[in-house]
Amino acid sequence: MIAESVLARPDVAAAFAALPGAISSGQESNGEITLHVDPASLFPLAQFLKTQQGYERLSAVTCVDWHPREPRFEVVYQLHSIRHNRRLRLKVTLPGTNAQVESVVGVWRSANWYEREVFDLFGVTFLHHPNLRRILMPEGWEGHPLRKDFPVHGYKYSYQEG
Repeated sequence: MIAESVLARPDVAAAFAALPGAISSGQESNGEITLHVDPASLFPLAQFLKTQQGYERLSAVTCVDWHPREPRFEVVYQLHSIRHNRRLRLKVTLPGTNAQVESVVGVWRSANWYEREVFDLFGVTFLHHPNLRRILMPEGWEGHPLRKDFPVHGYKYSYQEG
């Protein structure tokens, strides 16, 4: 369900009309708008918001692990329109097993390292990412340290010289 105050914003109303079914719900809290997006519709919605609504800047991509709840992961995208001085938050929920969503690097180049960080720390796969590999943890690291089920003392790290 999308709140009336959210649909009153022209950019959200245009996205809702242009891509039916892409936005499953939306709410406003403290002047901030959050849209819950169908994972399959994320890339076309991102393109629409950038090209048609002026969200030229992706300021962050992060993730929340709601373990043991399903769907487990919530990938959060923070958008910014400098021209219109507006912000918008997109959330995509993903299952605990086979958590994957289309990369938005083709829309915003700044998504490159943000998506790599979410991949490295949470294990979410971004399909068609140009260079999806670890960015913070060493290559030999087992698991994803920001998952709620990651062992407190970590897994044994196997360092390989090379």
